[in-house]
Amino acid sequence: MNTQKITFGSGCFWCTEAIFQTVKGVRAVVSGYMGGQIKNPTYEQICSGNTGHAEVVEVEYDADAVSLDEILLIFFKTHDATTLNRQGNDVGTQYRSAIFYTTDEQRQAAEAMIKKLTDEHVFSKPIVTEITPASEFYKAEDYHQNYFNENPVKPYCSFVIQPKLNKFAKEFLDKIKPELLS
Repeated sequence: MNTQKITFGSGCFWCTEAIFQTVKGVRAVVSGYMGGQIKNPTYEQICSGNTGHAEVVEVEYDADAVSLDEILLIFFKTHDATTLNRQGNDVGTQYRSAIFYTTDEQRQAAEAMIKKLTDEHVFSKPIVTEITPASEFYKAEDYHQNYFNENPVKPYCSFVIQPKLNKFAKEFLDKIKPELLS
């Protein structure tokens, strides 16, 4: 197994976690915080927008089962990479679009994907995704982990996450773990 990790910020980590948990080849998805100035931040501190951290998911995947380009395309197609510090009603630097890379290959692949999506006019506005070296990852509180699967009937899950999962399934059906399709 060729295990790799990459960390994404794309708004609320509950949505991003739910999507990547369904992807074939993804071994683990952990919600957390990255990119800020204080050590061991709490969710309440992150929500203030004053720590510099983004809500992120650390995605661990088998690169022999799903390519980095596929992972990056899923990231870009499942959030709005054209809005600065905002995803829907969530506003602030903690909701920024960001790729925190751990290798030069990841940085180059992210830059190439942005160029490809830009050249193909996939989005009507410029991509504003930050590409930056990974810094210390802080795991979010336990109640944030596996959020959608633990809370499927909560309003946010029903009205925000489930529609995103439905849209994802329409475009990336071939990337969904087979056991989730039955």
